[in-house]
Amino acid sequence: MPSVRIPSAWLSAALLRATALEAVVLAGHALLYPTGIADERRPAPGPTGPPDDSPASGPAPGPAPAGTTALPAAAPPDRPPVVLLHGFIDNRSVFVLLRRSLSRHGWRHLESLNYSPLTCDIRTAAELLGRHVEEICARTGHREVDIVGHSLGGLIARYYVQRLGGDRRVRTLVTLGTPHAGTAVAPLAGAHPIVRQMRSGSVPIEELRLPAPGCRTRFVSFWSELDQVIVPAEAACVDHPDLDAVNVRVSGIGHLALPVHPAVAAGIRQALDAHASAHGSAGAASVA
Repeated sequence: MPSVRIPSAWLSAALLRATALEAVVLAGHALLYPTGIADERRPAPGPTGPPDDSPASGPAPGPAPAGTTALPAAAPPDRPPVVLLHGFIDNRSVFVLLRRSLSRHGWRHLESLNYSPLTCDIRTAAELLGRHVEEICARTGHREVDIVGHSLGGLIARYYVQRLGGDRRVRTLVTLGTPHAGTAVAPLAGAHPIVRQMRSGSVPIEELRLPAPGCRTRFVSFWSELDQVIVPAEAACVDHPDLDAVNVRVSGIGHLALPVHPAVAAGIRQALDAHASAHGSAGAASVA
């Protein structure tokens, strides 16, 4: 992925604005953080059993009950559940605004997952994510889910999809500021094992470079040239010959603003709804 050349004068002014926005987002998130410490309350499993492994993205249709009118054949299918996975030293509260946006636009099944800050290995976290996804599929009757992951959350989800067979369950993986190629700058670098795994050249990062023939998941990666956590910024792009990937450049915001910015939320909604028509097309796009 070639580096992006940006005029220095524009970059300086934009960076100042983005830094100010990051401070506002950080303050707001600090207020919301306590609300996301506890795990999300989920409904009890329904009477339906675990779904099969076929690639359909919704429950199998059945005959309309007596006295009702069947939906027309052209009616849009029920969207698959969306799983939201936060970044390092964070919790599900980071997705309050995105979750509200998805809900207002018709997404019915939204699941915000927490993983422990004591988690020390991306691979272990990916295995746990896989168990959560199986439980969600069994509970909702869907055969597939979509995942939106911020920063480390996106890396955990990608490892699950690419290395643990999660592509049979994950239709679309959307990542926000995720260090797909590793990052040269990470908070508390070296102080936490899972942070060391986010750095360029780590074992999990190198495993994600290995061939992944036949991977069925579509990847959409949102990245910002003003992201001060992912260095270089282009390391947040998915660059793999075997993956169906679209990289979306976001202008004018930093790392913390990616999960809360309305333009990014609109891009995420479009990415989730565009799966069927865009499948098989790789490339790049941008969000101003």
